[in-house]
Amino acid sequence: MTDPDRDEEAGYPDPRYAWYVVSVLTVAYLLSFLDRQILALLVEPIRRDLEISDFQVSLLGNLAFGIFYTLLGLPLGRAADRFSRRGIIAAGVTIWCLMTAACGLARNFVQLFIARVGVGVGEAALNPAALSMISDYFPRRTRGRALTFYNMGISLGVGVALIFGGQVIAWVASAPPVSVPGIGELRSWQTVFILVGLPGLLIALLMLTVREPVRRDRLQVRQADGTVSEDLSIGATVAYLRQRWRTYLTHFIGMTVVTIQGYSYFFWVPSLFRRTWDWTIPEISLAYGIVTIIGGPLGIVLGGWIADRLHRRGYKDALMRTCLGGAWLLLIPGSVLTPVMPNAQLALLMLVPVSIGGAMVTATGAAALQMITPNQLRAQTTALYYFVINIFGLLGPTAVASVTDFGFGDDNALRWSLAIVCGIASVIGLAFLTAHLPYYRNSVREAEGWSGSGKPSDALT
Repeated sequence: MTDPDRDEEAGYPDPRYAWYVVSVLTVAYLLSFLDRQILALLVEPIRRDLEISDFQVSLLGNLAFGIFYTLLGLPLGRAADRFSRRGIIAAGVTIWCLMTAACGLARNFVQLFIARVGVGVGEAALNPAALSMISDYFPRRTRGRALTFYNMGISLGVGVALIFGGQVIAWVASAPPVSVPGIGELRSWQTVFILVGLPGLLIALLMLTVREPVRRDRLQVRQADGTVSEDLSIGATVAYLRQRWRTYLTHFIGMTVVTIQGYSYFFWVPSLFRRTWDWTIPEISLAYGIVTIIGGPLGIVLGGWIADRLHRRGYKDALMRTCLGGAWLLLIPGSVLTPVMPNAQLALLMLVPVSIGGAMVTATGAAALQMITPNQLRAQTTALYYFVINIFGLLGPTAVASVTDFGFGDDNALRWSLAIVCGIASVIGLAFLTAHLPYYRNSVREAEGWSGSGKPSDALT
């Protein structure tokens, strides 16, 4: 008797090398969040030196970064479905590292805004190509585990940014000023950007050790003239997604709740503890960093374990069922209650379920998408996914700042603004995620039907 799992895994690369590739890509993802999130620790000195408001600094963190991060993701996703994903990732890492360092040379709001745009341009290349590559390195039985491991880069990146960044800030603040020929004296926050950005160029070099995998799970489509093709045009891509719009729309919008809450927390928690409980930035960055760097991986492992058990019990929607459970039980209650706690110690304690639940939901939600999308569309669909969730998600910190500046008109009301934004986002997100479950189950059954069957589909004719 043949073993179906062994038969499926026979054509895949050596698992040891495959996990090496996942590790490299996870480090790149960690680095992307380190470069992206370091700004959150520098809000107060940037506001002071550039004389800008909460609203303006939130634009640096979100609008500046998000403009090209979201828009360029779509064409880069299509490129990753057709060309070398390794090359696209290496180029992206190089760009965002150089632009992070360029943030340290900015002298005013406009220059810093432009540099943050460059960071978004580089980081747009990573996720669509990386998730597509990982899906081709692993068979369906172990793919979910690899994909969720990759998403550990979010928690590790934020944790490292908080712990390492906070200590760098403390060190730079006590060090003598740094003068750069032709530029002049650098402020402490400018030095931090340069120290964080340039070492990441080593990861771009490390991508040279990664091989481009064979593309698998390719949907064969019967054309109108009777021929069979694996090359899907943009029109065919749009047709595929449009025919399954309920599945993808409910998934995309439902997952925005995680992004809104995640970005809002990563950006504003350091300032929340500073303004509300008078903690220093090094103090809160170390404490929040430890919570994130432990809670995030724990959420990844817990989510993978629960999804595997549900899958073995026959649940086709195991990944999304786990995702929804993590949102209901951990992420949403914690994110709404944290800012309204009576003291800093209880608020820090409430950040534990926020970190565990956020990682669980993010990882299983992203992995679930790869399970129902053909190879030719994975990077494009992933790029569209990040476009949608970031359009909403990146507005989260700006929404919090808007409620603080234009609603309360008081910087110390940040805690209430954060609770209000997260509460509203939760209601909307949970409604869509709950509606998504039956659509997702049907899509999984469909994907199991065409994956590896070798039979052409008439779905797009």
